[in-house]
Amino acid sequence: MKTKLGFKYTTGKIILSQIDQLAHQHEEKTKGIRKEFAQKWCEERCNESERYRYDRIRFFAQFSSYLCDLGIPSYIPKLPRYPNNTFVPYIYSQKEVHALFKAADELRSVKRNMNSCLICMPALIRLLYCTGIRIGEALAITDEDVNLEENYLQVKDSKNGKERIIPISTSLVVVCKEYKLYRDQLPIKNKSEYFFVNINGKKCGQGVRSWFKKCLNKAAIYHTGNNHGPRIHDLRHTFAVTSLASMAEAGVDLYASLPILSNYLGHGSIGATNHYVRLTANMYPDLIRDVDMTCLNVFPKYNNYEAN
Repeated sequence: MKTKLGFKYTTGKIILSQIDQLAHQHEEKTKGIRKEFAQKWCEERCNESERYRYDRIRFFAQFSSYLCDLGIPSYIPKLPRYPNNTFVPYIYSQKEVHALFKAADELRSVKRNMNSCLICMPALIRLLYCTGIRIGEALAITDEDVNLEENYLQVKDSKNGKERIIPISTSLVVVCKEYKLYRDQLPIKNKSEYFFVNINGKKCGQGVRSWFKKCLNKAAIYHTGNNHGPRIHDLRHTFAVTSLASMAEAGVDLYASLPILSNYLGHGSIGATNHYVRLTANMYPDLIRDVDMTCLNVFPKYNNYEAN
């Protein structure tokens, strides 16, 4: 039902599978969900974050509610308090961005690996920084989506299901053309439709993050681990904050421009984009001194940077 409504429901599928496994282990026989089984599911687990436990119970409650709608009596557990999110994204400085570009250009492979995505890293990092699109969106772009004659790319596989057109700068077009020139010279028999590919012609995957960590080390930007960054997704946050800072410097009303930036980033709500105004206020207080600080809370706080 969820996927037919247009939701990707990736995490939900995993959690539903785990519910099924737990029910099998406890030899559940009832059609609906018993209170005892729900309580067992809701127990705290070792090395589990508060956010994941909240989501785990939320999906369980949704499933139980769905069973009730089908006429199958099921116990619906009460959700715990939504965990406070103290996470602050890493914003790269201009010096660090240039260091990342240089590090990506100097990457070398020490052994032959046909699954390596090394060839795409210089162009990919520049595209992420210059457009602010999500890493998943960038890797899902096909050759057909990239128009290097009219300087734009299409984002179709978006998190919120929002297809959008992203204009790209002339300098980024030059980078993409150079990457495409060398990519098309690879001895690939069955090249995929994707713009960013491995040496074997297949779509780039998790290897991108490994190479990005190498870029961080070469650029002397130290990765702290445990999802505290800096991360490749922080290039998106950096783009948003830099864009707002540039608009503030040009005298543009930030709140008048929020809907534009929100659509550009593919956010589900302006409230999500409003977080970047708060970040910009903290990082560039002199730039936005004319913005009424009481307006920083005009939109409700959105607690999931990762989802943006």
